[in-house]
Amino acid sequence: MKPFLSEDFLLQTETAKELYHTYAVGMPIIDYHNHLPPDEIADNKQFKTITELWLKGDHYKWRAMRANGVDENDITGTADDYTKFKVWAATVPYTMRNPLYHWTHLELKRAFDIEALLSSDNAEKIYHLCNEKLPGLTTQALLKKFNVEVACTTDDPSDTLEHHIRIRKEHPHLKVFPAFRPDKSIAVENVGAYNDYLAKLGSAANVEIHSYPRLLEALRRRFDFFHANGCRISDHGLETMYADDFTQQDLDDIFSKLRMRKALTEAEINTFKSGTLHFICEWYAEKKWTQQFHIGALRNNNERLLKKLGADAGVDSIGDWQVAQAMSKFFNRLDKEGKLARTIIYNNNPSHNAVYATMIGNFQGDGIPGKIQFGSGWWFLDQKNGMEEQMNILSNMGLLSRFVGMITDSRSFLSWPRHEYFRRILCNLIGNDVENGELPNDTKWLGKMVQDICYYNAKHYFGV
Repeated sequence: MKPFLSEDFLLQTETAKELYHTYAVGMPIIDYHNHLPPDEIADNKQFKTITELWLKGDHYKWRAMRANGVDENDITGTADDYTKFKVWAATVPYTMRNPLYHWTHLELKRAFDIEALLSSDNAEKIYHLCNEKLPGLTTQALLKKFNVEVACTTDDPSDTLEHHIRIRKEHPHLKVFPAFRPDKSIAVENVGAYNDYLAKLGSAANVEIHSYPRLLEALRRRFDFFHANGCRISDHGLETMYADDFTQQDLDDIFSKLRMRKALTEAEINTFKSGTLHFICEWYAEKKWTQQFHIGALRNNNERLLKKLGADAGVDSIGDWQVAQAMSKFFNRLDKEGKLARTIIYNNNPSHNAVYATMIGNFQGDGIPGKIQFGSGWWFLDQKNGMEEQMNILSNMGLLSRFVGMITDSRSFLSWPRHEYFRRILCNLIGNDVENGELPNDTKWLGKMVQDICYYNAKHYFGV
């Protein structure tokens, strides 16, 4: 019987062990998509308790505690930090076979040197042990501890980027960059909220947004501002791809209707999103950015918790929209114009994995290895089975060797061991093939492939 979480955790063969310990383990981290707050990096925040560092904002853990019958007040409510930690500790044994069980103990071991299995029996002891070590685990210290070379946050076009600017001026050794996330600029389902957002965007861009061309002008000004402040990556969170036909008159008329605070039809919503996304994506190609599309999440299912906690409350799930035809049309339209930027598409529905893996092959080119990427296992697929399936399907239908690897997509500064988790799974996948006689025992080449996927492919792809 193998011990839990040993140095050979998830590594089933001698080849896998060699690939991980010799080639993967020392690679720096390029985390090109996360939701870390840049103000906390700029301030080099010192956390008051392990609860604040570990549980605040982590909707993965919130979902698990709700499923375990924990009262909402002890999860996201007014309970004190120790109580919130205690109910999480009591939940952890019940998360066995959920990736949270692995992540929890990897994070305790790597960040705090704690190897005990967290439970209600040792919650108080571990709570105090972690808190004693917090003075040495500021946000910047954690970036250094986990060898994070590059981190890209997620930022709305209206953001001042003041914290990123501070990081560049006060901490020039840190490579922390913004990512342009213009989701709210096309979120026209709620007309009132959309008009409120236009006021905020217009103020940031110093543009009075009274027409559709002025909307594009405001977005373009913010895009240029982001570019001037080191941004080279965008990100879009979409239910599905939008590729309806549109004309300038269509967009002008729909925008006028929005400004009159009249609700749109579903067809008008799709037309507006299709046209606006297309124009924004043209800018990415112009400036040689990378565009990311996270597709397929069915968000905010629980209205009661949405009203109480807002978005990202842990009440999202997998959606089942059909994506292939619209995705093909969207990319083809840009490709015909010579305006298809480097692209990463992330899937949230496992039944669509082969669709994504074959779609990327349709638009490769321009002398860029892996120009169009099938992104790593994301959200509900960010676990051992999901990662293995994503890499197996990519291997079967594309080039795993050109894959740009893992992201945390996290709001927690303790999530960096997810890269270790991914790297162990990658090495085990390849190692098993070698020992089964399905790949040659060429560890020098396979080791290079592992290092490329873990680090070098992303380094070259993003130009960082």
